[in-house]
Amino acid sequence: MKKLFTAIAAATAATVALTGCASGGAATSPASSPAAPASSAASQNITLWLAGGDTPDALRTYLKDTYKAKTGGTLTIEEQSWGDLVTKLTAALPDANNTPDVVEVGNTQSPTFTNVGAFSDVSDLYSELGGDKLLQSFVEVGKVDGKNYTLPYYFGSRYMFYRKDIYKAAGVEVPKTLDEFNAAVKTIAAKNPKNIKDFSGFFIGGQDWRNGISWIFANGGDLAKFENGSWMSTLSDPNSIKGLTQLQEIQKDASRAPKTAKDQSPWLYINDSDVVKDDAKDPNKVTAKTSLAAATIMAPGWAHWSIGDLAKKDGKEVRNWNPDKFGVFALPGNDGKPAPVFAGGSNIGISAASKNQEGSRELLKIIFSPEYQQMLGKNGLGPANSDYTSSLGDDEFAKALIESASNSKLTPAAPGWAGVEASGKLEEFFAKIADGGDVAALAAEYDAILTPMLNQK
Repeated sequence: MKKLFTAIAAATAATVALTGCASGGAATSPASSPAAPASSAASQNITLWLAGGDTPDALRTYLKDTYKAKTGGTLTIEEQSWGDLVTKLTAALPDANNTPDVVEVGNTQSPTFTNVGAFSDVSDLYSELGGDKLLQSFVEVGKVDGKNYTLPYYFGSRYMFYRKDIYKAAGVEVPKTLDEFNAAVKTIAAKNPKNIKDFSGFFIGGQDWRNGISWIFANGGDLAKFENGSWMSTLSDPNSIKGLTQLQEIQKDASRAPKTAKDQSPWLYINDSDVVKDDAKDPNKVTAKTSLAAATIMAPGWAHWSIGDLAKKDGKEVRNWNPDKFGVFALPGNDGKPAPVFAGGSNIGISAASKNQEGSRELLKIIFSPEYQQMLGKNGLGPANSDYTSSLGDDEFAKALIESASNSKLTPAAPGWAGVEASGKLEEFFAKIADGGDVAALAAEYDAILTPMLNQK
């Protein structure tokens, strides 16, 4: 098993990004890795690794308190960064003396570890934890040979955050179709109504493939397809070419985002607290420091906690959403539906090497309980169980999340997809598109590179 984990380290050291990523079902059987002997859950002290800061402190406290009350044991929660999660898991999961007991893992990362037997089989808990009510696309990425190894923790979806005041000043309405959106952000960038330096009608980084693929999907294209027993990269498909061409035009005419930028922290560019005036006689003429450099961004729903007017609370700077200044909408398609966007979120599983199997199973029961599922929703994270999506509420964020998620897509279910992501080839390809390269020639070049990678197991 350690040799297999070493292979993972070599293939995925570059790892994936912030929002958790979606992939497809695994195709091969996991390596033999019997779980460590389990004892009673009573008084078992366990460790949960959470990825990033998406799980709020209140939910973490609930998990710790509830686990203590239920089992008498102590739950320790350790936060790991998305940037080095795969590297840390590769080192820790096979080591029974150092493994975390329960792990949050990105959807794209889940098949990588389930295929080498890193997680315990929880198939016998599947029905009790929600069964078919669980988000099935996320269930699939945690399955091997029909058995469940990881289950969905939460889902998210990307939608548009925009500046109402700038749209109004530019004379632009909220777009109802993708074509209208493409035209609107170009118009806003050209008008730049507040005369802001390096201003984007729509801020999208040159390497931001996770948002950029929405234009491929919205035009009927895809990243890959399974045909005649193998996977094939489909960037050269005419529909994919159409979407990539639209994206390139936006990057040229509407975005001033760096060619090296990915999808991290785009909200920095839509807030307007950190600006300096160029001319005191002209209050609208400003130069952005780190923010108010974009009228529109695309981000997961939980980004709204980082957007708004700056205020002080308990001695700390916080953002207060201002509905007169900020708004949201799902990226529209041209077919009357939301454009297909990349589904975000994560899965959760029990380390096969954990010595605390029963305690870990009790924690899963708490996580999938109605109480915790509804707490996720109330904090803007899509509950894994569809019975509790109403807990997201009915505000503009919930509506945009549900609308965008209704037509969201996962990345290809290819066995080598995690390797594709880790290789950086997608960032490289999209950066070359943003740099004005020949779309058709680049698509053909990278299809040849990605196709064999997609089929590596």
